[in-house]
This record gives sequence, C-alpha cells and structure tokens, in this order.
Amino acid sequence: MSLRRSIAICLSLAAVALGSSAFAQTSAEARRAPASFKLPQAHPRILLSDEATKARLMKVLDSRSAAAGRFQDQVAGQLMGRRAYAFQPWYAALLYQLTGDARYASYAIEETEKFVVAEEEKIARNQRAAVAGDSYLEVGQTIGNVALVYDWCHALLTPEQRARWVSYSNVAVGNVWNHTGAKWGNTTYAWSGWSVDNPSNNYYYSFLRATMLLGLATHGENPQAPAWIDKFRNAKIENQLIPTFNRELQGGGSREGTGYGTAMKNLWQLYDWWERSTGERIATRTPHTLASMAHLMHSIVPTLDRLAPTGDHARDSTAALFDYHREYLLELMALFPQERLSGAARTLLDSSSVPQMKNSFMFVADFLYEQPDLQARPLTDLSTTYWAPGTGQLMMRSAWDSSATYANFICGPYTESHAHRDQGSFVLFKGAWLATDSNVFSRSGIEQDEELHNLVRFDNGGAPVKQAYGTSCTLAALADNKHFTYASAKITPVYRNNPAVTKSEREFLFIKPDTFVVFDRANVGSPATKRTWTLNLGGPPTVAGDTIGYADGKSRLDVQRLAPAGLTAEVRQWPELRKGMQGGVRVDVADSAGTASVFLHVLSANGAVTSAARSDAPGQTGAQIKLADGRTATVRFSTQANGATLELRGADQSPQFSGPLPTGVTPPALFAN
Repeated sequence: MSLRRSIAICLSLAAVALGSSAFAQTSAEARRAPASFKLPQAHPRILLSDEATKARLMKVLDSRSAAAGRFQDQVAGQLMGRRAYAFQPWYAALLYQLTGDARYASYAIEETEKFVVAEEEKIARNQRAAVAGDSYLEVGQTIGNVALVYDWCHALLTPEQRARWVSYSNVAVGNVWNHTGAKWGNTTYAWSGWSVDNPSNNYYYSFLRATMLLGLATHGENPQAPAWIDKFRNAKIENQLIPTFNRELQGGGSREGTGYGTAMKNLWQLYDWWERSTGERIATRTPHTLASMAHLMHSIVPTLDRLAPTGDHARDSTAALFDYHREYLLELMALFPQERLSGAARTLLDSSSVPQMKNSFMFVADFLYEQPDLQARPLTDLSTTYWAPGTGQLMMRSAWDSSATYANFICGPYTESHAHRDQGSFVLFKGAWLATDSNVFSRSGIEQDEELHNLVRFDNGGAPVKQAYGTSCTLAALADNKHFTYASAKITPVYRNNPAVTKSEREFLFIKPDTFVVFDRANVGSPATKRTWTLNLGGPPTVAGDTIGYADGKSRLDVQRLAPAGLTAEVRQWPELRKGMQGGVRVDVADSAGTASVFLHVLSANGAVTSAARSDAPGQTGAQIKLADGRTATVRFSTQANGATLELRGADQSPQFSGPLPTGVTPPALFAN
C-alpha cells in the first residue's frame, strides 16, 4: 500500500471519528430553518452554478474591461512563473471555468496538490498541519481554495486526489468545530477554540468559509458534507449569527472597529456565494447587512482617503482607505444592486483614493464584483449624520464635499478584543486630523489605552483607571437637524462600579458647520484621583493660558477652555512617552481640586469662532459663542445631570433654535430627502 494511500485512509478514519464525536448532535443542536435552499447536483456547484453569474463574468472577461484585464494578466503571469503575493490557485480555476483553457486548471490542481501533499507529510509524522496555525485563522482561505479547485476542476482530478483532498479538508474543518479533540494523525492537538461561537469576531468568518465551501463542493460525494452544510446554515448562521447581529449590531458595522472590522467582507462574500449557489438569500435575514454599507460610508472622512480610526489597525496603523474597504463595499453593492445606498457607494468609491484595487492579490474582487450597469447616485442623497448603536459610533459631517468638517463620537459597547478603551472619545477632521486617536502614530496599530483617546481619564496612583471590558456606554440623548447634532453620553458604567470613578458624562454638541462644544462631568471617590481632559494631536500645539491652537497645513483647530479656568495644559510628545510611537502629541489638562469637575471646551475649525465666554445660569455652566458667519449661540449644561439648553440665532438675530436640547434618542434619517 502506498504512503499516499495510507495517509488517505488515516485521514478518512479521522474524519469519521470527528464526525461521530463532534457532529452526532448537530441536528439536535440546530433549530432548522425552513428548507429554502437547493444544493446543485453537478459541478461546478459554487457560484458558477448560477447561469446568470457565469454569463456576466464571461461577458466582463470578453469585454476586456480594466478589472478583467488586470485579473487575467495576473493569472497569466502566475502561469509563466511569476509569484504574485498571496496568489491563490482558485483564481486560475475560475478562469478555467470561464474560458475552458485547461492550462488554468492544470496550474490550480498542481499547486493545490503540492499543498495537500505537504500537509499529508506532516500528518503522517503526527505533526500539526499548517492550516492549524494561529488558531485556524487561515482555514477559510486554505480549505476554501481546496474546495473551489475541487469543484471547478473536478473532472480533471483523479479519484485518488478527490478522496485525499476531501479527507484532509474534513479533518481540518472537523478540528475547527471540535477544538478540545482536534487531532492530526494519531496525536491530539487541542486548541483554544477562539471565537468558534462569536459571530462578531473576524476568525468566525474564516471558519464559516471553510465549512460552507467544503460542504457545497463535496455534497453527494463526501459523507461529512451534510454535517458541514448543517453546521454552516443552521447551527451557525440561523441559530447563532442572525440572532446575535439582530440583538447586538443594530446599525451595521463591527465592534472590532474600522481595521479588523473589514473582515466582515468575508461574510458578505459568503452571503453572496451561498445565494448564487443555492438560490437562498440570507443577506436580508438581518438588517445588519445593508446597514453596514451606510456604516462604512459614514466612517470614511470627507477627503475619501481614510477612515475614523476606531479599534485596532494592525496592518496599517494610519487607518488609510485600503483595498479591503473597497471590497467590503463592492460585495454589499453586489448583494443590493437596486438599493439607493449602492448608487451612492459607487460614487464614493469612484471618487475615493481607491478607485480600483491597488494590490494584485485583490484584483480578483474588482473582477468578480464589476457592475457596469449599476447607476451612480450623489453622496448628497445621504444624511450627514449616522448613528450605529451596536458599535456605538456616531458619525457626523457638515456636508458631503471634500472640505467638510467631520467628527466621530463613541458611546456604546466595549466587548471585542480589538476594540479600544475609548468610550466617550471623539476625533475631528477637516482636510486633516485636527483631533485624532494617537493609535494612528503607533507601529503596532494596537495601542488601546485611554491616554491615546480624546476623553476625560481618571488618574489614580499615577496610572489611568481602566474602562472595563464587557461594559457599555449609554447614549442618553441624540438629536440631529440642519443646525446641529447633539449627543449626551453616560460613560460611568464602563468603569464597572470602580469606587475611584463615581461619574463620567460627556455632552457633545456640533454646531454646523465647524464648531463643537464639549462638556464633561467628572466625579471621583477621592481627591487622590485626578480628572484629566485629554486631546491628541498630530503635532505640537500653541498654548496660551486656557487656549490651545493646532494647525496641519491649511487646517486649524482652536480650543478654548471655559471651565475650569486657570489650569495648566501639559504638552507631551508621544515618542517620548511610549516605545513604538512614531509621532503625535498629547495635551493633558488635569484637575485635582475636590472630587467633582466640570470641563467646558469650545473647539472650532479654521476660525469658525470669533469669541467664546462663560455664560452660566443657576445650576448650569455655559458659553456664549460668536461665530464668524455672524450667528450667536448660547449653550448651558446642567452641572449635576445630563441636560442642556441652546439658543442659536442667525446673523440677522432670527431664532434658529431656542430651548432645552432633546433628552431622548432620535436616530438620524438614512437619506437627506
């Protein structure tokens, strides 16, 4: 008996064992959805079983569009011996299906076979297979490739290859879902099971991809395929992901932030390919899917070249717009081609810093999701403010042109490992970052501490009191109209009853188009805990008494502190404070008097405020503000509890708003009209 045959038998037996232990109760676990999908019986089964999809891709390829040309040239170069970064053999298998050229299939099969053989050799030595690395993070890409080449090149595979590829893949996917009993060869390699039950984590989508694609590619030929289909569609999508997203991710997006959150693009592709393969539409089973298109669009700053930097950004700490964000939107546009949002998304991408994929390993996405008939719509269709309670992101801008002023204010759940301790913080942008998250200056992109964010932090014993994982900031009020956006945040719960922090509340008022008023109540259990108002900037500011000025090119931020007066602003360079920081400045204003502080700041872009002065009333701390356009604003905040009043008058002194600011949460409309 050959070594390869012995390995195949061992793998098959291991797969059966895993099936009996890990999946015997699958049907009992999963509340089955109505049977609304149909599994294609003939190869190709994945994606290209949909005649319309295959015809569209063939037409795009024949048209030699820019996207099709880049992709086909990339694959052709690979066949000639070039080694493109992160190239996957299924790219060639796709072209085989669309052109019938067997050279593509030969390459895809040869490369996949090399990989499977290398894995088999490790397994024969009772070693952990490469696919298990980093808690099976790459299992979706790895097993997904095996499944796609298996499906799209099926007729050209030998029966032995099919059996071995399926056996290896069964073990890999079985090990994902049976982490305590995961086995390679005769050796158990238990692993943590990180995020196998967390639909909000990026690893989860890799696990789903491997499971779905293997089930689709091999059903009818693999005894384990029904278990993989059931695990994907029922146990995970129906019974875990959909209820989690509906319960926790209202408004779309990811609690992992704008960096790791782009991994949801992998989920959108699964939604799309499942529908085109089986006829069942699962994308609309949760409103989270469509809402995520708006969420990402509002996360992008007016210059359309970067995003609000929320959460970890390990690949690129600067939060620059990247190919991943483009793919994220392209896939959602493909799922919702008739939606008004999709037309606006097309305009945004066409006008952005990433009008086409920049990296060759992403060329396939431009090709797969090219929609020449999708009609563009103006960005002005969209409202200028968006609230996503599931992620806690409140995004606002003065307009949809590139010179607009933009802000992101955070108040929501802190539940994911890639999220930061930034509840209550804000960033401001106008042509450049005026107030930023200093994580963008780090080498790692994973600096999560309070000091890097623009909030009031509580310093006790020389160290910040940390916001607690698994808690949530509560937005107590939200209102948006043509004159202002107002939010009131109760941050205290994120300190989880820490006696050092008895109150942390922030009210955030955006007087459109360029002025912000930020009011903070910060109470502590002991005078030993300092209250420190923090502002992170891209470079050194000018400080004169209670005013701070900062300029970046033609953009300028002016900050006037009206309460408490007379405190000293301490300016510190981040590279001097922490190893791994490549720039950035932190301005700290600390109050250690008594146990209760109120901070009142007026921030303005490009000279929008001509003067700001204290204007209190009984039980209220306030400001009277004269704006450069002739308007005046008098805003006063309750010293003890959430609540404020605003009188806003036009240049002719006509009233634009007068009275208490709203106390309830009214989400902004999705569209401007």
